[in-house]
Amino acid sequence: MTRAAFGALLSHWWRNPLQLFTLLAGLALATGLWSGVQAINAEARASYDAAASTLDEGRYDRLVARDGGAFAQDNYIALRRAGWQVSPMVTGDLNGVRLIGLDALTAPSGMGPVSLGGGTDLGAFLTGSAQVFANAATAARLDGVEVLIADDLANDTAVADIGTAQALLGREGLIDSLLVMPDQPVGLPALGEVAPDLTMQAAQGGTDIAGLTDSFHLNLTAFGLLSFAVGIFIVHGAIGLAFEQRRGMVRTLRALGVPLNRLIGLMLAELLVFALVAGVIGVALGYVLAALLLPDVAATLRGLYGADVSGNLQLRPVWWLSGLGIAFAGTLIAGGSALWGIAKMPLLAAAQPRALAMAAGRRARWQLVVALVLLALAAVLVFTADGLVAGFAMLGALLIGAAFALPPVLNAVLAFASARAKGVTAQWFWADTRQQLPGLSLALMALMLAIAANVGVSTMVSSFRLTFTGFLDQRLASELYVSTDSAEQTAALISYAETEGVAVLPIQSTDVQIAGHPAEVFGTRDHATYRDNWQFLQSSAGAWDATFAGQAVVINEQLARRAGLALGDPVTIGSVTLPVAGINGDYGNPVGQVVLVEDVFATEFPHVVARQFGLRISGDVGDFVNDLTAATGIGAGQTIDQAGIKAVSLAIFERTFTVTTALNILTLAVAGFAILMSLLTLAAMRVPQLAPAWAMGMTRAALGRLELLRAVMLAVLTAVLALPLGLALAWVLLAVVNVAAFGWQLPMYLFPLDYARLGGFALVAAVLAAGWPAWRLARTPPGDLLKVFANER
Repeated sequence: MTRAAFGALLSHWWRNPLQLFTLLAGLALATGLWSGVQAINAEARASYDAAASTLDEGRYDRLVARDGGAFAQDNYIALRRAGWQVSPMVTGDLNGVRLIGLDALTAPSGMGPVSLGGGTDLGAFLTGSAQVFANAATAARLDGVEVLIADDLANDTAVADIGTAQALLGREGLIDSLLVMPDQPVGLPALGEVAPDLTMQAAQGGTDIAGLTDSFHLNLTAFGLLSFAVGIFIVHGAIGLAFEQRRGMVRTLRALGVPLNRLIGLMLAELLVFALVAGVIGVALGYVLAALLLPDVAATLRGLYGADVSGNLQLRPVWWLSGLGIAFAGTLIAGGSALWGIAKMPLLAAAQPRALAMAAGRRARWQLVVALVLLALAAVLVFTADGLVAGFAMLGALLIGAAFALPPVLNAVLAFASARAKGVTAQWFWADTRQQLPGLSLALMALMLAIAANVGVSTMVSSFRLTFTGFLDQRLASELYVSTDSAEQTAALISYAETEGVAVLPIQSTDVQIAGHPAEVFGTRDHATYRDNWQFLQSSAGAWDATFAGQAVVINEQLARRAGLALGDPVTIGSVTLPVAGINGDYGNPVGQVVLVEDVFATEFPHVVARQFGLRISGDVGDFVNDLTAATGIGAGQTIDQAGIKAVSLAIFERTFTVTTALNILTLAVAGFAILMSLLTLAAMRVPQLAPAWAMGMTRAALGRLELLRAVMLAVLTAVLALPLGLALAWVLLAVVNVAAFGWQLPMYLFPLDYARLGGFALVAAVLAAGWPAWRLARTPPGDLLKVFANER
């Protein structure tokens, strides 16, 4: 009996292949979009971990040559004999692979092959046996070299003993830099006495960029989740229609003695089989999508954030298992209500030809109640949400509530139009549109979520771009940054800059505790650079004037949130207590910051001596660096041209929009597919309703045009309603989720031209989706229309 019942249930799909295709395609597309985003994120995070395990020299101060080039190994020997705790490094290109040479005995713990595990032959590594460590993909490019596979190393990176690396690179006796250990013996001789050709380079501050990278991945994950939700509406519609059409079959099977529990179990097994098939297809689609988009994401993260991400995709269990899991979860969510309806259906319930539309009509009131409750919950969470979980709860309540509210709102709009229609055709059009609304509601919900997701995420990403541009202007305002080794070099730099009419801005800071929270205090010189480039989130009148007069301070958003500080609140720094005059956006930085005027800073922290300076140069930076080196002896290795870095960063950031645009188009395509499948599925059910209009004189072509007009009109109404939802979504992501996740808020900007362009895309998608069903209805044979009246229907 079980086999026969299961075969009877499956026979529905053989007779309705379009429904089966809709179900599998919708679930596969939803899973593919989710899996693609997760694959990209997983690959990026794996690359971060691999890079951290390979080398983390950015955390340490370094000694480099004044001219920025390599230097003799004798400097390292002299420093070690003098007691300096330093470790040598050499890097170079070997067959397109970054080869890193280090001394495993003096390198900081956790760096290089010392941490690769028990399989490492440390003795062979140290005795010059020409061993090189790399992962499998990188090893294939190192011909003629003995490579030991270390899967946790970053792509395009290899590690070797410094002697081996020097030999392979043809740089015997040369070193690129020396890592300076944090703990040094007391009474060390000065660097200038032991190695006068070297200069100290401060540890790279990568914290800001790491925070922005996390935000980037969060944004992609949010987009993937929204795209999946759009696809699930397709699945829900296909499952709901199939279950409603099988009510008669279910009634017959139960009347023949199939137990209800067994019948529900068979239907559940059927759905799980479909979920497995669609999940596998979706994971494959996600792999293709991620493989196409990963190079752009890798270029963005590498160039913009300094994060080295492999452009090659690996089939990692963390994302393909996630794809299969969410395919099963989505299927159960989409089919849960249908299974519940079957469980509660009376044994002799009548099989109604249009049960789906009638059932949707009966549920309309409850759907509106649920929508209002969810929207009310979202409104309450706007004022009470605190934390990431509450933020995502608000996001879910807002989206689901708005989706549930769409059909009642559209029905009210159509009723308003119907009441004011003039003429028989117009009245029939509006009444018929209201009758078709239940069958199209899920597809329209999917379209609204797709448009809202596009509006919300594109607003967030574009706001992110504008914010990042301001962030670069704020952090990299000076055209040139110079580090000095001694008071003599500092004096020479200032003297030369004054003769050239170049402003010198000292960069000096120290760590303190502000209101019980760790923070950095910066001593800043009064200059237009800060007034023109730093953007305040909140400020009192004349904030910079008060700060540079020593009467106030400026703090960043992170400190304001953590310490609960507002404008005018006092901040105690050493023996000085000053009010807050401004709060600035400091995106990505996890540490609180306070900006003091230079004079007050020098009084409170006399031990801090500025060794880094920003120079505002109006002419050619390269010529200035050459003249500076000739006049003061400050080498090129002590200078950083930030204008070039800014230009490269902004150029690479544009590649982020390649990913965003692709996801936008795919999500809209999924929504268009939902409309297409809904219209095609309902086309056969439309014949009994169109036949009377045709019999009364309307041509088939006119009926087809009205069908197309109906779909386009509903799409336009949906797009109009989706715009405020998308803006609300962007606000939640920027003002709630991002703040809960990272402690700082991105400002929100509006982009009307982008919204108009998106509306045009949605309209084109609706026309393309409705075109084929309308064409089929316009070409319906007259015999099919006449058959409607054969049995006095």
